[in-house]
Amino acid sequence: MNLIAASHIQSSYGKKHVLSDVNIEIGQGSCVGIIGANGCGKSTLLAILAGIRTPAGGSIFYCGQEVTGRAAWKRYRRAIGYVPQRSILMPELTVWDNLLLWYVDRKLLRQELETGFLGELGLGEMCRMKVGQLSGGMEKRLSIGAALANRPGVLILDEPSAALDMPGKRDVRMYLEKFRQWGGTVIFTTHDESELELCSKLYVLAGGTCREADPEGKGAMLWKTI
Repeated sequence: MNLIAASHIQSSYGKKHVLSDVNIEIGQGSCVGIIGANGCGKSTLLAILAGIRTPAGGSIFYCGQEVTGRAAWKRYRRAIGYVPQRSILMPELTVWDNLLLWYVDRKLLRQELETGFLGELGLGEMCRMKVGQLSGGMEKRLSIGAALANRPGVLILDEPSAALDMPGKRDVRMYLEKFRQWGGTVIFTTHDESELELCSKLYVLAGGTCREADPEGKGAMLWKTI
């Protein structure tokens, strides 16, 4: 059984149809990549999968059950950690204070920094630093940490390594792989071909629909199909 399934998803901006019939299946513990040209609707699709945006048509299924009604959507959103392209962090605050905006329980936050995945991200060493002083890679790690506040089993990221230098890109790939090793499921969009090596399943979004690509076919020829 799929952990998440999107069935016949549709979405529009005014009269412009961005997604017309998108179908995606995501298994527990998998890493699913979504690629496509700029403006094809990748960010819109991720926002729908994260429960942030309501589709104009179609359904989202979680653990085999359709997500319908306010209570079901609330439970679903708590199961998802979402990292959008644009930073949601407060640059004038410290790393610690930014985390407190997401982690209500200080005891839990300290525990996560010491022995949980926040510790794996190396955030404990950065707590006193202001976000405005962080490198791009460090800021992305903090964004991932904030998205994990509810201990979600699914992490959704919109171009996680965009605008990062090579060490930053390498760190992001390493932490996504660690999240999977901890039993998590990862969904992301990317324009970075090297990140496709993480994927157990790959979708190409074009013309408002998705098609599954051969995971072994990742590479230059695949990009020419977008």
